[in-house]
Parts: sequence; C-alpha cells; structure tokens
Amino acid sequence: MDLNYRFSADVADIDRDQVHRWISEQSYWAPGRSRSRQDAAIDGSRNFGVYDTASNRQVAYARVITDGVTFAWLCDVIVDPTVRGRGIGVVLIAGIVAEFEPMGLRRIALSTNDAHGLYSKFGFTDLDIPETWMERLGDPNS
Repeated sequence: MDLNYRFSADVADIDRDQVHRWISEQSYWAPGRSRSRQDAAIDGSRNFGVYDTASNRQVAYARVITDGVTFAWLCDVIVDPTVRGRGIGVVLIAGIVAEFEPMGLRRIALSTNDAHGLYSKFGFTDLDIPETWMERLGDPNS
C-alpha cells in the first residue's frame, strides 16, 4: 500500500460532508441524493475510507451492506476526482476485500458502469447466469 494513504474501516473516520458531496454531486448512480438519505445509508452499512496520511483528508469512500455470513453488496464506491489515477481505488478495494475474506461470504455483488478493470483485479467477474438476477427499481434519488 502507498504509504501516503491509509485505509480505514472505522466509521468515526468518515467525513460525512465530503462523502455526501461526492455522492450527490459527482456520482452517476445517485445525483441529488439528500444528506439525510446518505447519512441513513452510512448508518445502515459498513463503511470504508482512504485518507491522505499527511493531511488526514478523506480521498475515497465505499460502503458494504451485508449480513456478515452469506452475502454482501459493495456500493457507493468513489474516489476524489483530484486524486484519481494514483491507485487509491486499489487501496480501497484491497482493504475491503481483506476485511470480508475471513467471513467466507458466498457472494459479494456490485454494479459498475466504468470500473470493471479495478474490480477484476480482486476476483470480481461478470454474473455467471445473469438471467437469474432481477431488480426492482425505486426512487431514483436513493
């Protein structure tokens, strides 16, 4: 891991203001998400961040929804645009995978429009039988 950045699974480290700005203003999956919805999502999930060691500024975020036994959903993965291309996404996903591997989960799922290369480095693949998966779309601001 790059010594200029540290991974953390401590929810107390999360800069909620910054995470909300990233998700609501810069994500393609949840533009306009309200602060109250983002805070509720944080409170109902396991949260992870990467931080600049010199300034302690948060530079990446992700959360995982899980039962801790069989299944997890990795979501809201975002890296500060000012530091993209420096391997911070790799630090974030490596830390998350290391946190969850000991649980022996049957499946960790995610959805991405543009980061297939990052996730494939950690064993994520296309769905084996995509026709068995379904979804029910709700509020687009979620």
